[in-house]
Amino acid sequence: VMRGAKMAASARIRGCAVGRQVLLLRGVNLGRHNKVPMAQLRAELTARGFEAVRTHLQSGNVVLDAPGTPDETADAARAAIAERFGCDVPVLVRTGAELAAVVAADPLAGIAQDAAKYVVTFLSDPPDPALLPDPAQFEPDVVRYGEREIFAWCPDGVRNARAPQSWWERRLGVTATSRNRATVERLLALAQA
Repeated sequence: VMRGAKMAASARIRGCAVGRQVLLLRGVNLGRHNKVPMAQLRAELTARGFEAVRTHLQSGNVVLDAPGTPDETADAARAAIAERFGCDVPVLVRTGAELAAVVAADPLAGIAQDAAKYVVTFLSDPPDPALLPDPAQFEPDVVRYGEREIFAWCPDGVRNARAPQSWWERRLGVTATSRNRATVERLLALAQA
């Protein structure tokens, strides 16, 4: 029994429960396209065996407890959305610990002055380093690269970003979805609750 308790305690990484995962849906509830009501999504994911399902905003942010790997969770959630809502939506998943590491890394600390203009673009896979351009080309935006994230401070506003998520997808050949820093921090808080 003690060994099991030790394993459970050691598995609580950075305050996030074992199995806690954060789902980032790409391109939902934008105008008339890919309508996925969050209350119905919570109910659907719960009916499919996920636990402690919570959503944040209408832009496709879900925190839940899942028994499988992030890839298994992404596949299951994508299938659930396709079957229930009739739209094929890419789903990126980070464990609670991975999201905590993204927040802790904060490569733009001291530079980004407004969380609404500080964007984290999450990537489906690590990018090929040879495809990452010199960050200076994005000025006045300030861009830093993480393992599977791109951090951008956009002083002129996110709508005026020099490299939006669609650009990153084309350039890097990956699926990408972006969240502002305030949303990322809120998702981490939900993952740690």
